[in-house]
Amino acid sequence: MTRPVPGTRRVAPARRGGGLPRTLNRAVLSEVLRWYAAGVALFLILRLTDILSTSVGAFLTYGATPGQALGVFGALAPNTLNEALVLSVPFAVLLAFGRMQGDSELKAAAAGGVRPLSLVWPLALPFVLVAALAYWNAGYVAPAGLARFDAAWYTIYGGPQPTPTQDNYTYASEDGLFYAGRVVNSAGGPVASLEGVLVQRGDETITATGGTWDTAAQTWTVTGAWITRPGEDPQPAPGPLVFRQTDQPRPPAPPAQQVSTPELRARLASGEGTPEERRVDAHQLAARVADPLTAVIFALAAGALGLLLRNRAAAFAAVVVFVALFYALWATAPQLARVGALPPTLAAWLPNLFFLLVAGVLSWRLR
Repeated sequence: MTRPVPGTRRVAPARRGGGLPRTLNRAVLSEVLRWYAAGVALFLILRLTDILSTSVGAFLTYGATPGQALGVFGALAPNTLNEALVLSVPFAVLLAFGRMQGDSELKAAAAGGVRPLSLVWPLALPFVLVAALAYWNAGYVAPAGLARFDAAWYTIYGGPQPTPTQDNYTYASEDGLFYAGRVVNSAGGPVASLEGVLVQRGDETITATGGTWDTAAQTWTVTGAWITRPGEDPQPAPGPLVFRQTDQPRPPAPPAQQVSTPELRARLASGEGTPEERRVDAHQLAARVADPLTAVIFALAAGALGLLLRNRAAAFAAVVVFVALFYALWATAPQLARVGALPPTLAAWLPNLFFLLVAGVLSWRLR
């Protein structure tokens, strides 16, 4: 009589109708979901501990109340939750398969005629629900939290929030070309201050370190200006110069991370903003679809890799490699999109395309 391999569970012979694969798939899903719950809790604890370690000094220095400290954590919690929902997937799948490989359960299943890849595809199903939750959170909850984050800190500091500024303002009309390196309206009234002013009118170029913009009178007033004409050296202006300027200043657009998905779509459709700002918005919008779906792709890639592992130690090492590769691509791609080195949509999907390729190569080896 053949004795079972030590450390394995007894696997019943395959029955007509595929009873063994279904039973084994349920066992695998149960094992993965247990590890997944533990992984989400672990990543949340590690991330929130990291936030606490970098914030506790400021909390104590400025005498933050428990409510104010919780406001900071609450503002970051939705974004942190999305990271944990995605990064816990390879943690759960690889450790579950590593445990089952170490206990020879997968070897017993293969001996019973179960195809390895038949254990991988069902793993994607529960993580479709995770992706849906992450998509909703990333598009509607996390942006509002990130928008509250700065306000929560300025409440702790006991000071007003800095005045919104508009950088690299440019306006062209029949009256000339108007440029300001920065427009600041600290009082919130009709008059704003200008920094780094350039006005081009006809063949004259006027530069100045500062000035004011009176939106009610529709004028720019610059002081300490220099006037440059073709073939002449720059000459100082005899006094303040006043120019007619009919544009109206607009408040700076909030960062893409702080804008909900419908508002981000509307902002892109309006065509407003610099080319760089539009690239950042387009990348952020595409990433809100791509990043949640990373959970499904992680399940497939990690499942295929897990079938090739032989013990728990290899599973832990694979988790580290998965997370490190993902972070390297996830952190680099937005910068490439911002400067125009990659199309924003391609940059957002780059991590997923890489791991989808990994899943395809590993599946080919297991076929």
